[in-house]
Amino acid sequence: QVQLVESGGGVVQPGGSLRLSCALSGFTLADYVIGWFHQTPGKEREWVSCIRSIDGTSRYSDSVKGRFTISRDNVKKMVYLQMDSLKPEDTAVYYCGTAYIMDNSCHEGGYWGQGIQVTVSS
Repeated sequence: QVQLVESGGGVVQPGGSLRLSCALSGFTLADYVIGWFHQTPGKEREWVSCIRSIDGTSRYSDSVKGRFTISRDNVKKMVYLQMDSLKPEDTAVYYCGTAYIMDNSCHEGGYWGQGIQVTVSS
């Protein structure tokens, strides 16, 4: 049974950093894509970044390119999102989930973690 569990959210000042972690279990294939998505009240969930397990291929949305870095540890079955130079508009609930890459962007794959709040505020 596929499970994803996020950790590492919280409150940070503008310009600060946070690292989100996503613990994976139940993945039986070696080749999969994990994405980070975020959602604010009244809006649809949007993709932020994703990474392919087998070769580290990654994608970033324009809003986070150059500020966020996605990485994975296949031995520990972890995916990370390092978020630097955070802005108030990054405030959202962040979800890790299965994904696929198409048209140079990340798309929802159907399995989700429970979500974690990130608040950027002074």
